[in-house]
Amino acid sequence: MTTFEIDPGRLFIGGQWREAADGARTEVVDPSRGTVVTTVAEAGAADVDAAVRAARAAFDAGRWSALSGRERGRVLLRVAELIRAEADEIARLESLDVGKPITLAHAVDVTNAANDYEYFASLAFSLDGATRDTPMNALAYTRRGPLGVVAAITPFNFPLILAGSKIAPALAAGNTVVHKPADETPLSALYMAGLFQRAGVPDGVVNVVTGAGPVAGEALLRHPGVDKIAFTGSTAIGRHAASVAGENLKPVTMELGGNAAHLVFEDADLEKAVGAVIKGFVFNTGQFCMGGPRLLVARPVYRTLLGILAEAVPGVPVGDPRKAETVVGPMAGEKHLRKVEEYVELARKEGARIVCGGERLDLGGGYYYKPTVIADLANDSRVVQEEIFGPVLTVQPFDDEDEAVALANSTPYGLASGVQTGNLARAHRVADRLRAGIVWVNDWAMLDPAVPFGGVKDSGFGREYGPEAIDAYTKVKSVVVSLD
Repeated sequence: MTTFEIDPGRLFIGGQWREAADGARTEVVDPSRGTVVTTVAEAGAADVDAAVRAARAAFDAGRWSALSGRERGRVLLRVAELIRAEADEIARLESLDVGKPITLAHAVDVTNAANDYEYFASLAFSLDGATRDTPMNALAYTRRGPLGVVAAITPFNFPLILAGSKIAPALAAGNTVVHKPADETPLSALYMAGLFQRAGVPDGVVNVVTGAGPVAGEALLRHPGVDKIAFTGSTAIGRHAASVAGENLKPVTMELGGNAAHLVFEDADLEKAVGAVIKGFVFNTGQFCMGGPRLLVARPVYRTLLGILAEAVPGVPVGDPRKAETVVGPMAGEKHLRKVEEYVELARKEGARIVCGGERLDLGGGYYYKPTVIADLANDSRVVQEEIFGPVLTVQPFDDEDEAVALANSTPYGLASGVQTGNLARAHRVADRLRAGIVWVNDWAMLDPAVPFGGVKDSGFGREYGPEAIDAYTKVKSVVVSLD
């Protein structure tokens, strides 16, 4: 049983909790047991319109944008403080909703979310323009201001963090927000709505509409009152969202799918490399756009590393996310589990070798899958080229640095990548050649809100985090004053 209740699961529009206009509701399922946790309101087009209108009214009235950057920053600091103060409850909700191991939900999701708001609060304190030297007899300077109403559309795998990566910089810059979380995982978004209000965010500045992507998400994408779209999700849906944004000439940030390569050279510290490799493909049950599901290994250490993985991976603790020792929890839903099964079955049909795993795990009705390592696949296999989004690692050998880079760059994606080597010159050289938005050397998933993150190719465009994120939520106005 759960004690979860959010007023109870209604939409948050204009500072008020309300039912969907047509009274529709949708179930939220605990993926560790396959049982219904609660129901939440399912927004339709009328509800999205109400949320955008509330955000527009708040923006036009200057309830938030007219505040100084320092005033906005102080409110965002209170948001960070409240997240830390209520870490236990927020981690519980994220674990319940997504199936995240509770220990990781605390250490990663809640911690990073608090850091996001704290970091962007600091940038709000220093948001400014610049003077420009020109040959004109004039004073030329720039001012940065908010865009207006931001539509933040987030996926199921990191609901809390990926909402913060959009809402925090949007608010720091003075925008108002309508947030549409994934229909499978709305709980932390609703909880945060109440937390924003308690922190002092004015009514209408942050609005949350829960519901299905084809209905609520589509209405939000197409609403004429939205000034910017910030989207994280699959490449296929991202293409559609970018097309809609293009039709309406709206700025857009897209953080899309990934299928990162993790390169292990013969001079790497194999003990450390194995830890990074395992973390890179089992974290969040592999539902990790910046995960490392493609392992490329120098041929001299290929068999050795496969042997180590065959022994180590089955020992990774898989189970109930409520237990502190659990490292790998369930997939977020039945459809995600079936997708992983289909890819592993395809690998079998293509003659691949299943080094370990390769099947469901029966743990009380939840959506569990054993961490799986696959060898002997051709590089053009769909299992290698496509995003599986589950705890599956494919392993391929390479003979030299050029081949390693070519294999790494051979998929349509370019979100993240990794290099394991003891050679500093090689680390820099290979990192420069990899077509990815971020490259980790001798570890995996080292992230901080000060470090920009985003993709190239089919992994999207624009950057979240860092000062670059603030740039994506502001517009620059030039002022030129004649001195004649």
